Amino acid sequence: MNDEIFMREAMVLAKQAWAEGEVPVGAVVVQGGEIVGRGYNRPISGRDPSAHAEIQALRDAAQRLGNYRLPGCTLYVTIEPCVMCAGAIMHARIARVVYGARDAKTGAHGSVVDLFAEPRLNFHAEAIGGVLAEECGKLLSDFFAERRRAQDQG
Repeated sequence: MNDEIFMREAMVLAKQAWAEGEVPVGAVVVQGGEIVGRGYNRPISGRDPSAHAEIQALRDAAQRLGNYRLPGCTLYVTIEPCVMCAGAIMHARIARVVYGARDAKTGAHGSVVDLFAEPRLNFHAEAIGGVLAEECGKLLSDFFAERRRAQDQG
């Protein structure tokens, strides 16, 4: 299934974020079966609160495609997008969002709010969660467990 293939690509980027000391979230933008944008979390190293994986992937795709609008594209991300990222996804006119693990603290596809279904907004991306959810969630839980162990030892 293509969704799993592209989610695995996002997971590779999440592992790159982890290797750089960032929360392991990765994202890819796909158009016509081809990855046109890649991103992973970089808010700490970039000193940029907006440098979430989704935003990075959207920026990369927009530069490559020469347009800030990305109609017909699918964004794959390892965790449910937050409100900021959901807004950027809608402004970019992403057709479809596929994510792995739910995010009970900041998720904007029903975990906290559901911006993708808000009828007062003028654009609605199709959103699908749970693709490789266990693997994506394990990346995050392992990362935070490692951090806690390091704090306990330090």
